[in-house]
Amino acid sequence: MWHRFLRWLRSAPITDPVDRRNAPVMQALLLCYGLLLPLNWAWRIIARGSLPTEGRMIILLMDVAIIALAWISIVMIRRGRFKPAIVLFLAPQLISLAIVFFQFGTQPGVIDPAPTILPLVIGGLVLGRTALWTVFGLLMLVFGIGFATEIRDAGGTTEAIRKALVNVPAVLISHLLITAVLDRTIQALRESLGESIAHSRALQHEMAVRERAQAQLIHSQKMEATGRLASGIAHDFNNILGIILGFASQRHQSGTATVSRAAALEESLEGVEIAARRGSAISRKLLRFGRHDVSSIEVFDAGNAIHELKPMLRQMFDADIGLEILVEPQALPVRLDRSQFELMILNIAANARDAMHQGGDFSIEVGRLQEQRGEMVRIGLSDTGHGMTEEVLHRAFDPFYSTKPADSGTGLGLSVVRDLVENAGGRIETNSRLGIGTTFAILLPLAPSGPPADAASGNK
Repeated sequence: MWHRFLRWLRSAPITDPVDRRNAPVMQALLLCYGLLLPLNWAWRIIARGSLPTEGRMIILLMDVAIIALAWISIVMIRRGRFKPAIVLFLAPQLISLAIVFFQFGTQPGVIDPAPTILPLVIGGLVLGRTALWTVFGLLMLVFGIGFATEIRDAGGTTEAIRKALVNVPAVLISHLLITAVLDRTIQALRESLGESIAHSRALQHEMAVRERAQAQLIHSQKMEATGRLASGIAHDFNNILGIILGFASQRHQSGTATVSRAAALEESLEGVEIAARRGSAISRKLLRFGRHDVSSIEVFDAGNAIHELKPMLRQMFDADIGLEILVEPQALPVRLDRSQFELMILNIAANARDAMHQGGDFSIEVGRLQEQRGEMVRIGLSDTGHGMTEEVLHRAFDPFYSTKPADSGTGLGLSVVRDLVENAGGRIETNSRLGIGTTFAILLPLAPSGPPADAASGNK
């Protein structure tokens, strides 16, 4: 119940950050005035057994006005009009004080200073420095009315005036000191809050810039990987076009019968369709991988995704490099952006290709791994290339670090892979030996659910 009440107090539609922080306290104060002030008067009337005297009836009427304005101010705050609501509440407070001092002098304010201090605090905290000193000036005017009343009631003699004005220095100095302290404190708080808000905005801007730079870097890596695939894709499309042309040329062959000619033509068209579908699939895969879209997190089967990536991997490697993919038959769901997942695999495969100038083998093994923090999907990518030294292995994931010629890479591939893996809640491990090869192990958290895995088996 209490937490719901606090959430209600904080839910006022106020845009200014300072006013939004002050709104809950001011609403609580207004509720106290709107609820407790009527109860206070009801208790007085019951305890005395009669209505207030004529002198106090004016105070009762003023309190009734304050109660009504307190509720009106609450409604205004709930509609986002915070400062006008506070001004509407402070004005009758000062008027009520002026009426009380006009009737009874300054003694009520000296005995109970809360009614005079509270407008100063509210005015300074909520409305700022100008309002604070304005309220101070109005309070001094109200005290002036009270002192004039005391002089009038004392008979106007010099001794009476002296006694009536004995509290003037104390009232002036105390309220001036309180106002000055409030002024400095409130100003410091507002400056501190302003600096905090400015730092927060600067941090948000910096984070947005970094996110845009990261997205551009990932896209550039996609384009680099796409460029590496270009020659293999062109070769594959040339083979597809050769198949289509071969089937198309069969239309010139004459058959002995119309039925056999129709059957041959149907067979040729079927072959053309299969080849065209293969070319279309490669085009869609390449276009989807290279697009510059906002990250789309999804749950997919890592084994199926790697099998679907096999044609692109095959085109990346030369004919003297063998490719083997081994995937466990059970589902291996992971949760991340699929194009980024493909970028990780292609980046590591491209490094493996560059490490096997004299041919070799590249293998991918995908399976589950049980760890202390839960089940993981392990993707092992191994090559039989020249391997890495300890120094190169230690700096392999450093941005812009590369052992390749200046025109052969940016040095950002493995750095991007590490960032993508860690953003997905996983990690990447490396093992390499000179002259034997390198293995990268990508470990990603097993997603709660995912698409069913297709039966898969490794093949060369």
